[in-house]
Amino acid sequence: MYLVNVTPAAYFENRYLENNLDISFGMVKNMMARWDEILSLPVQNPPALEFSSADLVWSKVEGWRDNIDRLALIPFARVDDFVRGESNNKECPTRFHVEARRRRTPQMTYKPKVDGILEYILYWCSFGPDDHRKGGVVRPSRTTYVRKNKTAGRPNTKRGCTCHFIVKRLIAEPSVALIIYNQDKHVDKKGLPCHGPQDKKAAGTRAMYAPYISEELHLRVLSLLHVGVSVETIMQRHNESVEKQGGPCNRDDLLTHRYVRRQERSIRRSTYELDEDDGVSISMWVTSHQNDIFFYEDFSDSDPFVLGIQSEWQLQQMIQFGNCRLLASNSKFGSNKLKYSVHSLAVFNSDNKAIPVAWIITTRFASTEPHGWLRALYNRVRAKDPTWKLAGFVVDEPLADILAIREVFQCSVLICFWRVRHAWHKNLMKKCSEIETCSELAKRLGQAVNRTCKGSGTANAFEDFMEDFVDAAEFMDYFKATWYPSLDTWVNALKTLPLASQETCAAMELYHSQLKVRLLNEKDQSVYQRADWLVNKLDTKVHSYFWLDEYPRKEDFARYWKDEWMSGTTAWRKSLTIPDAHVVIESKCAKVLDQKNQDIHHSVRNPGSEYAICDCSWAKMGNLCEHILKTIKFCRDKGAATPSTSMSHYSRALINMLHCSPFDSWARDHAVSLAVWVQMQLNLQIGSESKGNTIERQTGESTMGSPNQEPSMGNPNRESLGSPNRESSMGGP
Repeated sequence: MYLVNVTPAAYFENRYLENNLDISFGMVKNMMARWDEILSLPVQNPPALEFSSADLVWSKVEGWRDNIDRLALIPFARVDDFVRGESNNKECPTRFHVEARRRRTPQMTYKPKVDGILEYILYWCSFGPDDHRKGGVVRPSRTTYVRKNKTAGRPNTKRGCTCHFIVKRLIAEPSVALIIYNQDKHVDKKGLPCHGPQDKKAAGTRAMYAPYISEELHLRVLSLLHVGVSVETIMQRHNESVEKQGGPCNRDDLLTHRYVRRQERSIRRSTYELDEDDGVSISMWVTSHQNDIFFYEDFSDSDPFVLGIQSEWQLQQMIQFGNCRLLASNSKFGSNKLKYSVHSLAVFNSDNKAIPVAWIITTRFASTEPHGWLRALYNRVRAKDPTWKLAGFVVDEPLADILAIREVFQCSVLICFWRVRHAWHKNLMKKCSEIETCSELAKRLGQAVNRTCKGSGTANAFEDFMEDFVDAAEFMDYFKATWYPSLDTWVNALKTLPLASQETCAAMELYHSQLKVRLLNEKDQSVYQRADWLVNKLDTKVHSYFWLDEYPRKEDFARYWKDEWMSGTTAWRKSLTIPDAHVVIESKCAKVLDQKNQDIHHSVRNPGSEYAICDCSWAKMGNLCEHILKTIKFCRDKGAATPSTSMSHYSRALINMLHCSPFDSWARDHAVSLAVWVQMQLNLQIGSESKGNTIERQTGESTMGSPNQEPSMGNPNRESLGSPNRESSMGGP
């Protein structure tokens, strides 16, 4: 239906000849020249999450009635970013509302005209166009408005501001938005400032700042209400902060008790069950939450139900922390309780904690094709930031569609073994009564996995393990029933994909634990069988918990925290704060002093291995605790433990590149420079001390030594999520 290979000049000339319109040929030429000039303008896409008119280069094109239009072209998907950026004007903060909108329905037939419009939107400053001030002009269509006697609300909001702009979506270029912005000054019809700091009459009113609170404060209020903080507490903390700064100085300082109470009442009266039929209820929810949906396939006989959820805040986190970094997958969450499993995608913030940036909900046993929602998510991110690129994608199951991930994201794919290690550790603690046997079982499992990852092990190692520990009947029954059928798949994945670092495992374990506590805490467990309850709780309460995790002033509400609030830092970060003096190695066991209670020592068996056994509460639940991670680093610094498997993968990949044939020497040179850069980044992350040879020396010796010689990596425990290029170098797309 779109116009193809038809220039504006040809279109207007044909229309003039065919219809014999009573207009001059000069006018036709002017229209042709106008549209030639408009469609030849570049489409501007600033990389910032929000941008304003100051970030665009505006062109002046002759318009109708001898006017000169000031216009620019941007991607239509970024119109909301432009509106938000223009609203956050530092000199005159405001908010733009849709004053008028015309849109062609998909069913409407239309001719492919070069000047045809698919959508027309008129955005106007919320302080106009009417003027409710004394002596102001109100449009005739608004004269029937009856003012309320109450002073509550926003008195004198309409002040006759003439600032507005037009957005057009053309048939010829449906992916592009044409912005016409002629009235860009926030003045009234007399040309005088009518709101903002330059308007002296606006002092003391909301018109001094903006008509509404910021989006960040709105999200904070909603999040606090969703997690159970009362209206009075929110207002008390807010008023205290305003008093400390000496009074209101921006629009957010004018937050009212009435506004917070209205939001609380709206949340209390809402319900997830929009219809008795779950499928109908989900369809209604999707219709009312279009901005939070990036992919949706309804129930059908041929295709399974798939719903991709991502809020605007999650999208911003994905752009900020996912660019040139890692994106991790937590698949099949809740498969034991929920009718619809949750697939999470997470990025890692500055503290390397996992932040969920998308949730994909699908039927529990459905074999869905991920290419559709992967492509939809990638396109959504790239529409915001065309320069965004992923360094690595971390999967947690061997059956993940590696080809689809590489095709869409064009990045390395790593595998994270945390889910299997978590399950093994948890069941060892439950099914083995003797701690010595439990420790030996964990040690042998770790050795089998490490040999497999390094390419020398096979599934036979696990079969030997089952024969040697046949006396541990309860755990062996579990292992044979749950893991033995999929051993070949896991062995193949561990041999072909690089292994993610222990810091990645610690971050994903913490996220999994948080999601479990925050989502699966309903007294009425019958709701777990409904999809509308699941999407509603993820989009409201669970989203609020993770939003508050990133809120810098969340400590103001610490006394009101519940179990669902508890997050803290990852075990990896906690391990870095434990001094070496608090670790004592005793034969096959290590004693680590508890950092909160100096009278308690935690016993770590198999020290130096991630398959160690610790007696702390976090480790008993199957997790990697800070005591295990501290002993790993301590033993590697002392030279008593082998390098991590992920670092061994990096070493092997680097050596393979260094041994390229002479005509590929550029790859070898690039590998050397990359290795030096990685060493510098690791030194910044962990520390500059080194117990062995540096990578610079290793690469130099390797190029001069035997091709079969395997150099030892210096200080191999230095692995961090903050070094994406190290991860991405361990596996090609």
